[in-house]
Amino acid sequence: MLIVHGNIMTMEDKDYEDGYLEVRDGKIISLGDMKDCPASGGEIFDVQGNLVLPGIIEAHCHMGITEEKKGMEGDDCNENVDPLTPYLRAIDAVNPMDAAFNDALQAGITSAMIGPGSANVVGGQFAFVKTHGRCIDRMIVKAPAAMKIAFGENPKVNYSGQGTSPATRMAIAAILREELTRAAAYRVRREEEKAPVDFRYECWMPVLRGEIPLKAHVHRADDILTAVRIAKEFHLRMTLDHCSEGHLIVEELKEAGFPAIVGPDMASRNKIEVQNMAFKTAGILSSHGILCAVTTDHPVSKIQFLPICAGLAVKAGMTPSEGLRSITINAAKICGVEDRVGSLAPGKDADIAVFTGNPMEVFSQTLYTFINGEVVYSSQA
Repeated sequence: MLIVHGNIMTMEDKDYEDGYLEVRDGKIISLGDMKDCPASGGEIFDVQGNLVLPGIIEAHCHMGITEEKKGMEGDDCNENVDPLTPYLRAIDAVNPMDAAFNDALQAGITSAMIGPGSANVVGGQFAFVKTHGRCIDRMIVKAPAAMKIAFGENPKVNYSGQGTSPATRMAIAAILREELTRAAAYRVRREEEKAPVDFRYECWMPVLRGEIPLKAHVHRADDILTAVRIAKEFHLRMTLDHCSEGHLIVEELKEAGFPAIVGPDMASRNKIEVQNMAFKTAGILSSHGILCAVTTDHPVSKIQFLPICAGLAVKAGMTPSEGLRSITINAAKICGVEDRVGSLAPGKDADIAVFTGNPMEVFSQTLYTFINGEVVYSSQA
């Protein structure tokens, strides 16, 4: 496949106002100025000067786990009967038939980080997947990709209503510390070959080895700082998801060094802990050098509005270049998959989106969405 006459923004060091992009076997082979375009025996897409971007990435959502139009029968987001469920795997609940996947493709969104919700102190394992397919096993880029933990209002409300712990923020932190302490002890026993495989704790091994991060549901400033405190105590990687009051403690977050996934700022302020939620947060964090992505938290706000959410963050102060990076390469780096997606470069997956204009602008239309070099959406179809 060959895309020609594109206004190519690579999210790397160099862009091409009139460029080509060559794909073979699902990977990008070469790209550059049209004057250097190779001859091709494959399918040619002349995009006539329209904008070519890496496929857009949703860094945090529950697409396919909380399905649209299906009520309780399609809601597998929270196993809210035990505050500790690290062994749950998103891939066992994601339904690729969820209508949201098609909406994502029409918006140029080619991959997403999907996992359980925030009812539990430890919710389970996220997976990073492509947004096209019928079999989740064939859509996986990385699984497990993160371990979900949650602070603040959600676990408090869920378990105080059941008359059991945690009913306070102190208990949430204590339960998590106890779980991590037990997991660390299990790791020592396993590495010394003094313990058999225990399904209950084996899921913690990639977290403790630093292979995947904790994925922390945090809105309020005090919850964000508690998450930072615990991650530092146990020397763990972490992403700060939602980070609604991050702009109020930006110096502390810059010092801590953890990346942020900000949103869903398009949603209503329907909880106490999101009263300071605002589109300005992403721009403030990124202006202080904090690696930042934007999220819809689908279905809290709809996944197809992800580019618009990035645009609203730009309207509130984020730079336009960081707005695009927040839904492409920044999201890929935060999710730990930048070696495959997030930018246009030789060797990377041919996940590509073509737009009539900047996708952060409301009137821009998606012309093509490619995943692994195949057309999965065309406005002409």
